[in-house]
Amino acid sequence: MSSGDRLLLILHVGFAIFALGPITAATMATPRYIRRADASVVRYLNRATRIYGLLTLGIFLFGLLLAHGKFNQVWLTASMTLFIVAFVLLLLIERDQRKALHKIELSDAERGAAAPAETPPPVQTPPPAQTAPADKPVAGTETKVDTGDAAKAETPAPEPKKAPAPADEELAKVETGRIAMISGVVALIWIVILVLMVWNG
Repeated sequence: MSSGDRLLLILHVGFAIFALGPITAATMATPRYIRRADASVVRYLNRATRIYGLLTLGIFLFGLLLAHGKFNQVWLTASMTLFIVAFVLLLLIERDQRKALHKIELSDAERGAAAPAETPPPVQTPPPAQTAPADKPVAGTETKVDTGDAAKAETPAPEPKKAPAPADEELAKVETGRIAMISGVVALIWIVILVLMVWNG
């Protein structure tokens, strides 16, 4: 192997290490944060998928240069075909990430508009009951201090839990399932390509 081929092989393996790992992690983590409706994390994962998806083209380019036009080998043709399929699936994942992010932002905007602008009035406690002085008891009467109502008034009522918005339920059912399925297929394709390259390389 010449020095030029060694350089191409180093670049080929380097792009595979630094591109495939992060993009696989980003695509597989996306459904979890879509279910949580975390717009900032989904936006970051979408950007990571786009950047590392473009870097995977370096793997394909340097692989073509290493082949030296010998495309008659079955394993090489199969590897290139699988890579093209995986890249198309990555484009679908990136599209679904953008759609999910848009729906999350719309859901957050609707929830913020529907929130009440006024704060609840403070709970007023009744004045303490007046009792007779200790040194002058009143004959024939009993002093009763009812602290139950005051304790109930001072205890704040528990806040009702918010029901999930319909948009969040739709995200959990549509985008999360599709992204999880496609990212699993893409990860399997990377493994098959790796096995073909190591077995026949």
